[in-house]
Amino acid sequence: MKLKIAALLGILTALFAASPVKAYEPADVEQLINTKECAGCDLVEADLTGQDLSGAHLIGADLRDANLKGANLSQANLEGADLTGANLKGADLTLAFMTNSILNNANLDWANLTAAKLYDVDVRGASMNDMTLIGAEIFETGIGIGGSDEELPPEFQH
Repeated sequence: MKLKIAALLGILTALFAASPVKAYEPADVEQLINTKECAGCDLVEADLTGQDLSGAHLIGADLRDANLKGANLSQANLEGADLTGANLKGADLTLAFMTNSILNNANLDWANLTAAKLYDVDVRGASMNDMTLIGAEIFETGIGIGGSDEELPPEFQH
């Protein structure tokens, strides 16, 4: 019996050791910083020492369908960036600047947008559960706080 357990533990250890841990690709971060083109890139939890995405100038960047889950984009300039279909679940967008950005069908669940500036951002179809919006400036952007149009007086309903 002990031999069977030891053999099973050995097999499980080998399987887990052989399974790669999913994380960002440094080449994708380098490509984004240098070219502003990174559609479909894997940038999960991207936060590189010495090459951090916080404060990055990503004006007009193509990040369609990019995986930015948990990425640090605090203080990033995402003006005009296309993040259509991007996964920003749990991303840090504290103090980020977004004007004319596109977040159609993006996942913004649990994203931190504390003190972010969102002006004329297209968020149609985006998932926005439990976002942090403390101190955020939101203008001409389809993000509201609480309730539905049905709860508003008729003159405020869309």
